[in-house]
Amino acid sequence: MAELTQACEADGSAPQWENGYPNRRNRSEQHGAVIKMQRSDFWFFHPFRVRYSEVDGQKVVFNAHYLTYFDTAITEYFRALGHDLFADTQATGIDFHAVRAVVEFKAPVLFDQEIDVGVRVAKLGRSSVTFELGIFGKATDELYTSGEIVWVNTDQRTHQSVPVSASFRDMLVRREAHLA
Repeated sequence: MAELTQACEADGSAPQWENGYPNRRNRSEQHGAVIKMQRSDFWFFHPFRVRYSEVDGQKVVFNAHYLTYFDTAITEYFRALGHDLFADTQATGIDFHAVRAVVEFKAPVLFDQEIDVGVRVAKLGRSSVTFELGIFGKATDELYTSGEIVWVNTDQRTHQSVPVSASFRDMLVRREAHLA
């Protein structure tokens, strides 16, 4: 364990500590670069208050709950766009499958803390949608967790990927200018 800690310190990846917990706010290692996610990167946020059932013995949100926060926030993102994913699936037989989920913990989210989960579509492929997510303190720029979810559009009868529909693509491009 000491060797791992020394290796992390040597390459600069060791976290800073705050209140006994690692703090990696606004830091994401990707091919050696430091990328800062900011609240201003998002137009949509969904609020949460951490419940007792979501924390572990240290009063820190248990890791699996971050994906629940992400999934709920993505659902609310589409609701804000006026798009009913469930009704669309029922009508077309086409739905998205989650194929990738990444959660990067920057700092602990604690019991009873109020947070805002930001959602944006970072990339729109032929048959895929890549969401970028950030968990921030309520109405603050403090980044606690970042994440990425990738969905692939799939025919539910054949389980084969299919292109994202033109109307779905247009809806996202109208709201997420960087996709145009």
